[in-house]
Amino acid sequence: MERPAWAPQGIDISVPSVSRMYDFYLGGSHNFEVDREAARKVMEFLPGLPKTMQANRAFMRRAVNFAVASGVTQFLDIGSGIPTFGNVHEVAQAADPEARVAYVDHDPVAVAHSQAVLEGNDRTVVAAADLRRPKEILEHPDIRALLDLDKPVALLLVAVLHFIEDADEPFAAVAELREALAPGSLLVLTHASYEGIPRSQEEAGGAVGVYRTIRNPLIMRSRAETSRFFEGYEMVEPGLVSMPDWRPESPEVRAQEDPYAFSGFAGVGRKA
Repeated sequence: MERPAWAPQGIDISVPSVSRMYDFYLGGSHNFEVDREAARKVMEFLPGLPKTMQANRAFMRRAVNFAVASGVTQFLDIGSGIPTFGNVHEVAQAADPEARVAYVDHDPVAVAHSQAVLEGNDRTVVAAADLRRPKEILEHPDIRALLDLDKPVALLLVAVLHFIEDADEPFAAVAELREALAPGSLLVLTHASYEGIPRSQEEAGGAVGVYRTIRNPLIMRSRAETSRFFEGYEMVEPGLVSMPDWRPESPEVRAQEDPYAFSGFAGVGRKA
């Protein structure tokens, strides 16, 4: 397989990556045939999955604008993925040019592309780190140089926690991050679930099986399980809901959403 010029040396381009599959779902170009093949297998079970991903991005943008309007202009986006149009820094800095954004991902392709996109933007940084090791993120010199953790930060965990198995203690990781944040900080989160998917659990389970096959298990947590990530936060209205139901731009926009957009959960919490 020929290695594209944009692919960092040292990565195995014969193995699917969930961040590159996500890029494919969103219509991006930074993915390999192995990623597209795996994504197409997933879509055999959940053909409307790209609509779910689009709803996820739309929620993220609304949540970022909410944060800025609430006076929170520092963002820590963990599991940020490959940059696409309307990324966190674009939304935040359009609302407040002084907004600061730290991106964190463990995928070398995502990190490399983020660095290229953000070159020359002195209010953003990109760090290669893993959510499963919060201390590495919190002590990363580039993140500490950009963000003042003594002031409120919006912590974004968007479409990432469902790739962390219980054995890797995701609830403890989120709690450790929470304890490092100042009062008034926000948690912005989305999570996959069997709840809300317009297919049977058996059909959706076929998609989960594809992710298991590529050694990136997709953990479908219930509403009650997902709500545990918000322990220590006060939920912002309307609480933990489907993505289109979190402060939609208008009733008309919400009514026009594809059924797949209502898969899983989204919410924002504020640390007291």
